[in-house]
Amino acid sequence: MAATLQETPTPEALTLHARSRVLEIAFADGARFRIPFELMRVYSPSAEVQGHGPGQEVLQTGKREVEIVDVEPVGNYAIKPVFSDGHDSGLFTWSYLHHLGANQDALWRAYEERLAAAGVDRDAPMTERAGGACGH
Repeated sequence: MAATLQETPTPEALTLHARSRVLEIAFADGARFRIPFELMRVYSPSAEVQGHGPGQEVLQTGKREVEIVDVEPVGNYAIKPVFSDGHDSGLFTWSYLHHLGANQDALWRAYEERLAAAGVDRDAPMTERAGGACGH
């Protein structure tokens, strides 16, 4: 387990850019990412978004203009952002933020494919049609 902790990238700087709606994060390994709030919101690691198991993910829509209104530190390993749509249950570990930043292009493509498969638009409001919501 110690090896896993040592492999986890450590952030050196974290800045929220409200106007452009991106989280800028710089890691000790030299990686620096600008992660859109929308990407963070649609890939929130919370059970509300990810479900409680494979196949239970809830497709998020209408999050293009979402903002982060607050960020709470969680120990020395994560942050808990509070989004303007009220979502506040996702713990974003340093490792997960590094993953989001490093894989943005593939994650956006996967999100667009899921939208197309569901026959919904990225800007469609969230409705009960998404299914799988667990009421968190």
